[in-house]
Amino acid sequence: QVQLVESGGGLVQPGESLTLSCAASGLVFGFYNFAWYRQTPGEHRERVATITAANTPSTADSVKGRFDVTRDNDKQTVTLQMNNLKPEDTVVYFCSAWFNGYEAWGRGTQVTVAA
Repeated sequence: QVQLVESGGGLVQPGESLTLSCAASGLVFGFYNFAWYRQTPGEHRERVATITAANTPSTADSVKGRFDVTRDNDKQTVTLQMNNLKPEDTVVYFCSAWFNGYEAWGRGTQVTVAA
């Protein structure tokens, strides 16, 4: 069973940075694609970043230039670097992984951006 555990969320002021981590277990890490999503209660999920098994990253237009996604296959960890955070970035962030039709989700970590 694939398990994903997010960490690194918290409270920061506008303009500050935060780093989220997704630790994966129960899988052959190098085979999987990963993505970060965010969702406020009652809202649809928004994909903010993706990194493929081939280590190709991409970010959504809403966070372009501020967020970066990386992966470390040896440590089996995916990282979301969030810079110049804005109040609208306040949301729960989720890590997901998929391979050959299988998809797993973490439980999420809360990010709050407020003065």
